[in-house]
Amino acid sequence: MSAENTRPIWEQGDVNLTAARQKYWTENLSDQIKDWFAKDAKYFLHQALSTPVMTVLSQASGAWIQDLDGKRYLDMHGNGVHNAGFNHPRVLEAVRRQLDEALTFCPRRYTNIPAVQLAEKLATVAPGDLCRVLFCPGGSEAVEMALMLARMVTGRFKTISFWDAYHGTGFGAAAVGGEEHFHSRVGPLVPGAFHVQFPDYYRNPWGFARKEDVDAECLRQIEQVLQREPEMAALIAEPVSAKPVVPTREFWTGVRALCDAYGAMLIFDEIIEGLGRTGKMFACEHYVQPDILVLGKSLGGGLLPFAGIVTHEKYNILQDRSIGHYTHEKNALCAAAGLAGLEVIETEALSQRADELGTYFFRALEGLRDKQALIGNVTGLGLHLGIELVKDRKTKEKAVQEAEAVMFSALEQGLSFKVIDGNVLTLRPALTISREEIDLAVDILDRALEAVKSED
Repeated sequence: MSAENTRPIWEQGDVNLTAARQKYWTENLSDQIKDWFAKDAKYFLHQALSTPVMTVLSQASGAWIQDLDGKRYLDMHGNGVHNAGFNHPRVLEAVRRQLDEALTFCPRRYTNIPAVQLAEKLATVAPGDLCRVLFCPGGSEAVEMALMLARMVTGRFKTISFWDAYHGTGFGAAAVGGEEHFHSRVGPLVPGAFHVQFPDYYRNPWGFARKEDVDAECLRQIEQVLQREPEMAALIAEPVSAKPVVPTREFWTGVRALCDAYGAMLIFDEIIEGLGRTGKMFACEHYVQPDILVLGKSLGGGLLPFAGIVTHEKYNILQDRSIGHYTHEKNALCAAAGLAGLEVIETEALSQRADELGTYFFRALEGLRDKQALIGNVTGLGLHLGIELVKDRKTKEKAVQEAEAVMFSALEQGLSFKVIDGNVLTLRPALTISREEIDLAVDILDRALEAVKSED
C-alpha cells in the first residue's frame, strides 16, 4: 500500500489497514489482551480509524494511559478530551457528588443547577460579549447547531470552510469538513458547502516562501467565493488547524473583515483547540472574536461526552424554533464534570502552563529537528504541536511509512500519539503534563527516529 493511494485515508489519522499495524498486533498483544481485542473486533462495526483497535486499556490517569498488562503510555493524543488530565480528582469528586445527589439525567423541559452553572461559567470566561450557550452530546452536533443558527440568523444557507479540515461526521458537519475520508460513498451531503485552501505555510501548493503571500492567496480565494456566491451564511474553521497549522493574526483579521463586509458569520470550531490547549483559554483569543464558538471534547472534563456553542446575545432570536433539541442538552452529570474541568483549568492555571510548557516542548522538538534529518518541520501553539516527517527537506516528500514506523517504535517504548495526514506526528498531551514527562517524550521520539533511520 503506497503513500499515494493511502492519501485520502491518512487525512484524519493513522489507520488500522497497514502491514505495520498487523505486525504491531502480532508482536505486542499478550494472550489476555488478544482475547478482549478479538471480542471487540467481533462485535463492533469495523472502521479504518478505530476497530480493530490498537490495544485494550484498563485505566487512565493524568497524562498517562495503561493497558491490561499494566504497561503505561505517556499519551499525546487523548482524542482531545484530557486538557485537565485523565480522571482528575476534582472532576471525579464532582461526578461522585452528582451521583450521590441522585440527579444525573434531566428531562429536556427542565433545568438543573450544574447545567446553569456551567453555562454561566462559559459566559463568564468566553471572549468579548459571547454569552449565550447551548449544549449537546458531541462535537458533530455542536457544529451542526452552529450552522443551523447561522442559517436562521442570516436567512442564507451556503458556507465556506477549508480543505483537509475535520468538523464531524454528521451530514452537515461532514459537508463543511474537507476530508475525502468522510465524503466518499455516502451520496449527497448538505448543499452549498464551498471549500478553499487553509494557509499552510510549510506545504502551500503555490510554493510561496512568505507567509503574507500565502495569506493573500487564501484571502483571495475566500473573497472570490463570497463575491460569486451571495447567499453565504458563514465561514467555519478551526482557528489553529488540527495538523497543526498556525495562521498569522493578519490572516484571521482579514477573514473577519471579509465576513463583516459580505454579511457572513464567522464560526470557530475549537473542539480541539479550546479550553487552554493553545496557551489561552480559547484559541480565538490569539486572533479575533467569532460570532459563534464551538466547544467539545474537554468540555466534558475528560470524563463524559459533552459539547456546545457560545454566541452573542443579539443572536438569541429563535424562540419559535429549536436548533439543539437533544435529549441530553442539560445532562446534570455531564455538566457537573464539565464545570469541574473548567475550574481545574482555571485554578491550576493550565492555559498559562500550556503556554510555558508548550514553548519548552517546541524548543526541544526544534533541537530534535537539528539532529534528525527525517524532521522537516515543527509547528504548533501551546501544547498543540506537530512534527512533519519528510524523506527529503528540499522536496518535502512525505515520509508516510517512516512516520508509521516511528509511531509504533514510540508506542513500544511507552509513548502514544496520533499520525495525521500520513506524516505528521501530532502531540497534544494533558495540560497537566510535567517538564520531566516532556523530556521523556522527546527522548523516546529521538530513539524512535534513530531506530527508523537505522532501518533505511
